[in-house]
Amino acid sequence: MAKKDYYETLGVSKSATEAEIKKAYKRLAMKYHPDKNQDNKAEAEAKFKEVKEAYEVLTDAQKKAAYDQYGHAAFEQGFGGGGAGAGGFGGFSGFGGGSAFDDIFSDFFGGGRGRAQSSSRGADLQYNITLTLEEAASGVSKEIKVPTWVTCSVCHGQGTEKASDVVTCDTCHGAGVVQMRQGFFAVQQECPTCHGRGKVVKNPCKKCHGEGRVQKTKTLSVTIPAGVDTGNRIRLSGEGEAGLNGAPAGDLYVQVQVKPHGIFERDGTNLHCEIPINIVLASLGGEVEVPTLNGKVSLTIPAETQTGKMFRLRGKGIKSLRGNSVGDLYCHVVVETPVNLTGKQKELLKELGESLKADKNAKHSPKEKSFFDKVKKFFG
Repeated sequence: MAKKDYYETLGVSKSATEAEIKKAYKRLAMKYHPDKNQDNKAEAEAKFKEVKEAYEVLTDAQKKAAYDQYGHAAFEQGFGGGGAGAGGFGGFSGFGGGSAFDDIFSDFFGGGRGRAQSSSRGADLQYNITLTLEEAASGVSKEIKVPTWVTCSVCHGQGTEKASDVVTCDTCHGAGVVQMRQGFFAVQQECPTCHGRGKVVKNPCKKCHGEGRVQKTKTLSVTIPAGVDTGNRIRLSGEGEAGLNGAPAGDLYVQVQVKPHGIFERDGTNLHCEIPINIVLASLGGEVEVPTLNGKVSLTIPAETQTGKMFRLRGKGIKSLRGNSVGDLYCHVVVETPVNLTGKQKELLKELGESLKADKNAKHSPKEKSFFDKVKKFFG
């Protein structure tokens, strides 16, 4: 089946910049990642591989040049058709010494570029942690359990208990790669015996079976600094997967997610909350207790306060993650209409309403009067 055009796969034009290609790849990679498509994992994996292949070609200047000129044929065995012999690349030119093909063969045939891969740094890991707003604001220490690869405690990452049991590979003679003929070209391929290491273990460690590392669930203590927010990452150096053959371990990145709060909404270092008050307090003014992350405080409500009025409490927000400044708390007043009134209360409200209506000179509802004046003007 013919391969889909790489530009079409990523949904970009041929004139797209590298930044546009990267943006398209990131969006599609997230969309088709197998972990996010558990119901249709096989199809998602296939799509994910297509997107990754297109991205790797179009972000490599030399591969992109080859693809723009020759299409998918640039990466196929026997490309050329120009008399270079069966399986040759006759007629191909313009790549400055063949370095583009070195990269292409490295991708498709696992080439080691002529040297043994004696060790490989461990992979980085990510751990997602969920915090309350209070924990994020004040900082907290958390214990987390991370399943990972750790260095074998018996062979200390060497794959065998005796150093003399590690010998040079007889297949590649320590190079880590073997040569494979492709027409007039000799293509390098990872050694199938030592898998690119250049050495083999005669008597593998019984605990790790020669891997040099074993799977284990580590318990780590993570210090979360005050002021973190959703999207922040904390790096724990060397706490990722153990490397191969005693190579350094990768890093662990703790990804922070802050749960929604029942009272406060966060905006950077500032907090917002609604303060419901009754019509008596709104009309006559008074004191009301409002919550903060550090306890209750008293807020003065002036007389004739309207719904939507905002009060600012300085320094009652969240400490900045990258400084000593502290945000503010914004209290938004909501005047509540009374419900479940008794007969007497209803009579009192009716009496109040009639009193307000009878006072022709007073302006008890300025917004109401302004609104109806506008309506009157609108209808001529």
